[in-house]
Amino acid sequence: MTRPGGPTPLLVLDVVGLTPRLLDHMPHLKSLARSGSHAPLGTVLPAVTCAAQSTFLTGTLPSEHGIVGNGWYFRELGDVLLWRQHNGLVAGDKLWDAARRAHPGYTVANICWWYAMGADTDITVTPRPVYYADGRKEPDCYTRPPALHDELTDTLGTFPLFHFWGPGADLTSSRWIIDATRHILRTRRPDLALCYLPHLDYDLQRFGPDDPRSRQAAADLDAAMAPLLDDARAEGRTVVALSEYGITRVNRSVDINRALRRAGLLEVHTQDGMEYLDPMASRAFAVADHQIAHVYVRRPEDLDAARTALEGLPGIDQLLDDEGKKTHHLDHPRAGDLVAVAEPDAWFTYYYWLDDARAPDFARLVEIHRKPGYDPVELFMDPLDPYVKVKAATALARKKLGMRYRMAVVPLDASPIRGSHGRLPASDDDGPLLICSTPRAVGDRVAATDVKQLLLHLAGLG
Repeated sequence: MTRPGGPTPLLVLDVVGLTPRLLDHMPHLKSLARSGSHAPLGTVLPAVTCAAQSTFLTGTLPSEHGIVGNGWYFRELGDVLLWRQHNGLVAGDKLWDAARRAHPGYTVANICWWYAMGADTDITVTPRPVYYADGRKEPDCYTRPPALHDELTDTLGTFPLFHFWGPGADLTSSRWIIDATRHILRTRRPDLALCYLPHLDYDLQRFGPDDPRSRQAAADLDAAMAPLLDDARAEGRTVVALSEYGITRVNRSVDINRALRRAGLLEVHTQDGMEYLDPMASRAFAVADHQIAHVYVRRPEDLDAARTALEGLPGIDQLLDDEGKKTHHLDHPRAGDLVAVAEPDAWFTYYYWLDDARAPDFARLVEIHRKPGYDPVELFMDPLDPYVKVKAATALARKKLGMRYRMAVVPLDASPIRGSHGRLPASDDDGPLLICSTPRAVGDRVAATDVKQLLLHLAGLG
């Protein structure tokens, strides 16, 4: 239903990890697909959240919008940074810019999609911890308008950050996001609402997509989404549910940085007995991001040495050079000089130390902004530490008393991980999916670069 004189309102759900296989365990979404339309959705390399979402919202590929992963080596800063929030990092014409050219005054709510801060959206909700001066980190979120923060907190409670990522990650965070979206739709009625639902990311990485616990996670998320889908239907809001990637089973990890260190290419510096990656001094190092790793080489003459160190490493399927990056639309200055792609059953760790006794203290913490690479092992408590639950309880008690605490419970063993993503999918059954409540809205396949135009068309603006 189109509002009188206005665009058709949209609700776009980013159901992380949704695939045709999982849809069989999600009756509400499956019903939406049957009554509406659905198709396999192409993704990008790397098939990770920040890169895929940026393609959906700009209609361009990483070579143009510049988001080459969930993080990269900022050469101008000499630092590896992941999970940045500033929308200014994303180049290109955004979906809402195009919508406002067609319909001035078009309103947009972003509920937890990435690169939310600084975006020219009307309503923003995004995870944002409070970092106190004494070092404590407490759950919270950032909102715009600012008054929305207390409104959501009073209505729903504090944003459940420790259920959004870490050993405690579960349905609680997605349920809060669903409830926040329902509240915003009811009280603000934006023309476009973007809603990010991360729940399937957790157990699929912990246990693999074929585990009964992962199938149950899909059913649980589907049930949690039902009231939001009902609200959208009652309001006459077109619903689009899509995913950025599918998670497939993995059985082994690849310590790419350790290989570069053993080859004499990666440098560390030591403080208080702990080793820290020294990217500015390293001849070569890698930023691990699931099944993709950007390999940064300081000098052109070291490129062959880096390639030689990695070509025989078990678990690496491809090493993309300049030509390979161009083929996969990753030829952007932020990308590594080489891009490693893991074999289908493998993924990359960020580990660079050779002795666990020399690991930095943040390695055992949930520290997504301090680790120079992605660490899915943060989803686990260390099974080899007999005191891990005591440590967690002690840290929690200190937290409740307002004291500084360290939740040092993350293992240094990568072997528990059973699901990953980042490669291009081998089959549509294991790849992302797009579902629309409108019949015949999509054909046999939707490219990631076509999502922006599809949403404009569904809104009646393109």
